[in-house]
Amino acid sequence: MRIFTIGYEGATQADLIDRLREAGITLLADVRAVPLSRRPGFSKNILAAGLRDAGIDYRGFKALGTPPDGRAAARRHDMTALRDIYAGQLQLPEAMAQAAQLCDIASERPTALLCFERAPDCCHRSLLVEAAMPGAEVIHLFP
Repeated sequence: MRIFTIGYEGATQADLIDRLREAGITLLADVRAVPLSRRPGFSKNILAAGLRDAGIDYRGFKALGTPPDGRAAARRHDMTALRDIYAGQLQLPEAMAQAAQLCDIASERPTALLCFERAPDCCHRSLLVEAAMPGAEVIHLFP
């Protein structure tokens, strides 16, 4: 399996969509617990509309997002705490179900995981792939 990840930090919606299209992505999997953003173009409905116009599907996986304590740890760059907190999140039944759905979808079509952080090593995207898709080829995209 191949999985892509992308963060929109410092990007415009057009930058993000251009990079997804260049990579051949057909589905953007939003793995934010809170799919809202102060950055124009990145709240769920506006982002989904922009993607749809570009021929890319959008699907939200809120249960695979980071809980508030994990987001605070990420802002502090405390990856040990983020790893522990996020591991607990992935044990929740809804997260387990969404992770299984995401794996099924990603095995069938080019899929990118979306979150805010530009650097994947400072984001739960890498932890999600590690836990739910062991052995997957991971390609990090940068808009």
